[in-house]
Amino acid sequence: MNFRIVLIIAFLFIGLGVNAQVNPKKTALSKTTTAKSHRVVYDVTNADTAVQASLVRQLNNIKRGWPDAQVEVVVHGKGLDLVLGQKSYKAAAIKDLQKKGVVFAACENTMRFRKVTTADLLPGVITVPMGVGEIIMKQEQGWSYMKY
Repeated sequence: MNFRIVLIIAFLFIGLGVNAQVNPKKTALSKTTTAKSHRVVYDVTNADTAVQASLVRQLNNIKRGWPDAQVEVVVHGKGLDLVLGQKSYKAAAIKDLQKKGVVFAACENTMRFRKVTTADLLPGVITVPMGVGEIIMKQEQGWSYMKY
């Protein structure tokens, strides 16, 4: 009698273990994830070209994995160089990312401080009154935050 009970309990545990295995087709980054729910705001304050190249790679990865994700890149401080026509190291890459729906936003406070006008920005770059304020509002709306 005791042997039967032990055998039944053993089969129950084995059965539970088999059902608990992870389905490799449903990972966190799988295409079955609803991409429309992903909203990411990037905070860019760095003028380093290696950092900017890394940012461009990451943005392309996000748009490749989640094509419908909403992505906004807020540039302020030294990061403004990323979207300046005469200084941008990645102008062609930014144009391609804009075609994929990535929004690039320049801080008007930084622009005033650096005596930059909208004519100095790459085509398609929008402006926001306050870079930090834009980032805060996005976070309050539930956007994920990435610092660069």
